[in-house]
Amino acid sequence: MNVETLSIADARKLRDQLDAAGRKLVFSNGCFDILHRGHVQYLEFARAQGDALIVGLNSDSSVRRIKGPGRPINGERDRAAVLSALRSVDGVVIFDEDEPRTLIEAILPHVLVKGHDWAHYVSGREVVEAHGGRVVLAEFSEGHSTTNTIERILRADAV
Repeated sequence: MNVETLSIADARKLRDQLDAAGRKLVFSNGCFDILHRGHVQYLEFARAQGDALIVGLNSDSSVRRIKGPGRPINGERDRAAVLSALRSVDGVVIFDEDEPRTLIEAILPHVLVKGHDWAHYVSGREVVEAHGGRVVLAEFSEGHSTTNTIERILRADAV
């Protein structure tokens, strides 16, 4: 399977096309290592905040720096393929930095969505708000996390 991700230029072009039509581009980001119900609900919520959703996906090297050795479980191309298959996701851009600020500066989404657990710090908030956009915090889906999923798998394997 050959998964096409968007370039930064293509994502910005989509933003400009939506802007010209009076529509809104939403951006969110994450590792999305093992996709679970919480991710799906989060991405559906994000998409509902505008007319198209671009997901910034942390590269494999970025995930390793953030999550530690042994992660990601799934490689960036596989994670991008799964995200791209969701009806709520209109495009995926893989980025190598630990935070998406540079990507957000390049795309300039109208709406930035991050999980409520990141209320203390939303990377790119000031960029989006300085350009007239807004930041929306999504509620956290209790009991649904990649870390919990991995722990359940490891416990089951130990039995």
